[in-house]
Amino acid sequence: MDASKTFKKSRTTIYEALKNGELSRDHDGLIDLSELLRVYGNPMGVQSSTRTEQVQKDVHVHVQSEVETVLKDQISLLKNQLDLANQREKSLMQHIEDLTHRIEFKGTLEQSKKEDIEKINQSIDSNIATDPRSETAARSLTSPSAPEVVENKRIPVPEHVEPEPPKRGFLSRFFLPNG
Repeated sequence: MDASKTFKKSRTTIYEALKNGELSRDHDGLIDLSELLRVYGNPMGVQSSTRTEQVQKDVHVHVQSEVETVLKDQISLLKNQLDLANQREKSLMQHIEDLTHRIEFKGTLEQSKKEDIEKINQSIDSNIATDPRSETAARSLTSPSAPEVVENKRIPVPEHVEPEPPKRGFLSRFFLPNG
C-alpha cells in the first residue's frame, strides 16, 4: 500500500483507522487521498507542489480581476445614475423657479389691475355729480363681467286678445248648455 509509505504509517495503523471509522473507503474499496489528508495531514517531508500553488494563485488573480471588473462596471452605472438624478434635480429646480416668477408676476399684475380700477372709480365718483349718465358707466366699469340690466318700462300688448269665457259654477257645468 502506497499510503503507508507516503504518510509513514504502518499498514496496521491504517487498517485500525478503517476499522474504528476514522478513515473510510470509496465505493471501489480504495482509500481516497483526501481522507488520508483529513486524518493524517500533509505527508511527512512532502510539501504542496509548486504546480498546485501556481494554479491557486492563477485562480485567485482571475477571480480578483473579475471582481474588479464587476465593481468598476457598478461604479460606472452608479455614476451615470447620479448624473441623471442631478440633471432631473436641476430641471425641476428651474421649473420651480419659473413657476415662482409666474406667481410673482401674476400678483403684481393683479395689484396693478386693482390700482387701475381704483383710479377709474375715483374719476367716476368725481363725475357722477355733474353727469347723470356716468352712474351706469361706473357700474359697467366696476363689474365688467356682470351684464348691464336695462329696465324696460313699456310692455308690448298683442293687438287681438280673445276674451276669457265667464267662469261657471260646479252645478252649472252639468245642467246648463255650453256657452
